[in-house]
Amino acid sequence: MGFRPDRVADQIRQELSELLTRGAVHDPGIGFITLTRVKVSADLQIARVYYTTLGDEAARRETAKALQRATGFFRRHVGDRLQLRRVPEIEFHFDESVGHQDRVEQILRELHEEEEQRKAATLSESSEANTHRDHDPD
Repeated sequence: MGFRPDRVADQIRQELSELLTRGAVHDPGIGFITLTRVKVSADLQIARVYYTTLGDEAARRETAKALQRATGFFRRHVGDRLQLRRVPEIEFHFDESVGHQDRVEQILRELHEEEEQRKAATLSESSEANTHRDHDPD
């Protein structure tokens, strides 16, 4: 992907983030969401907006529906703000990678905790062994 689609993607992300932060979208279905990235096709026709949201599966579905309902509003706003010959179609996608990243971080934390526990156990065993050896009447 070239430089221009990346630049357009950054501008779209910035505009959409600003709209969401200001509360310009008056749909209660759009809860607290974070835009993680925007990918624009090389021909600038499609903007895929990736997001995450808090809540369970039902809340995620409600957010997806609300974003779908607001797509026209977002597209008009982006068209007004960015100087583009043709405004890209906006598609919202839940960013699964963030969930996977959270899971990887959780596993790494658990491994780290286990390692710390093993070290602590090894240290206490070796200090007990030293204590017994120091008190051994040879």
